[in-house]
Amino acid sequence: MDPKEQLDALLAPLAAGRAVVRVDGARASIILDVSGLSEPARETLSAEIETAARTVPGIDAVRVAQTSQRTTRRLIAVASGKGGVGKSTVSTNLAAALAATGRRVGMVDADIYGPSQPRLLGVEGVKPEARDNKLLPVPTAAGVPLLSVGQLVGPDKALAWRGPMATNALNQLIEGDWAGTDTIVVDMPPGTGDVQLTMIQKHKPAGVVIVSTPQDLALIDARRAIDLFRQTGVPVIGLVENMAGYACPHCGEVSDPFGTGGAEAAAAAMGIPFLGRVPLAMAIREASDAGNVGQRAAFEGIAARVADWIDSQG
Repeated sequence: MDPKEQLDALLAPLAAGRAVVRVDGARASIILDVSGLSEPARETLSAEIETAARTVPGIDAVRVAQTSQRTTRRLIAVASGKGGVGKSTVSTNLAAALAATGRRVGMVDADIYGPSQPRLLGVEGVKPEARDNKLLPVPTAAGVPLLSVGQLVGPDKALAWRGPMATNALNQLIEGDWAGTDTIVVDMPPGTGDVQLTMIQKHKPAGVVIVSTPQDLALIDARRAIDLFRQTGVPVIGLVENMAGYACPHCGEVSDPFGTGGAEAAAAAMGIPFLGRVPLAMAIREASDAGNVGQRAAFEGIAARVADWIDSQG
């Protein structure tokens, strides 16, 4: 068995298909694919490979080069033209429902001035650590790791930041160590200001989900948000109608305090998909306040449509 054959046989159980070996005389060059491995795991594997290679007779010099394939990671923005429409709750449940289907989903709370994801995902008071100048997302019980400004400042502290500070904070969140994720749901701030423009221009979401309540006032602002994303070339995945119908817990009668069907009609008029309705339900409110994300049929249906859209993009 020549040195290359010996190296291939020796390294196979260590490298698990990650090593490509070349031998030139007494010199061995090994290209090691470290895609998806953490920095400590990369260094450990590289050292083990080099040590093993040096035991092969006839090999006097060993060079190990690490390479990694670029990970395709999609950002899915969840946005609204105004606050108070339940965008953050929809974002959290959408992320959790996507994760439940087997996708590796992370969450960025880009609502810089009103971060609520630490409460919604049950990790209030847990601060992210940093490695190699990158923030490490905080694991959550929903299986959706999170980075949020709300993890970095006290819950009662005002975020009196000007635009550059806010956009810099957003960049740190999105550029965190998201190894192991393929989809990041971004809970956007309401409106169409500096933070939204920075997000779109620098990080370019693959698509955006728009959240609105059924009444005309919210839909006016939802249309503005849709126009912003269309102007900047971000595909609109569809529109979600939140707080759509309230079932009385005593008599079961369903009423519509915010109207009904407005978002679906608006989606049809604008030529975008309607992703589904989420009811105004006490159970959703209680679960959100308790940091206990539930997999309810309304969110699962919306997540299935978003997942189909993601898959259609290739």
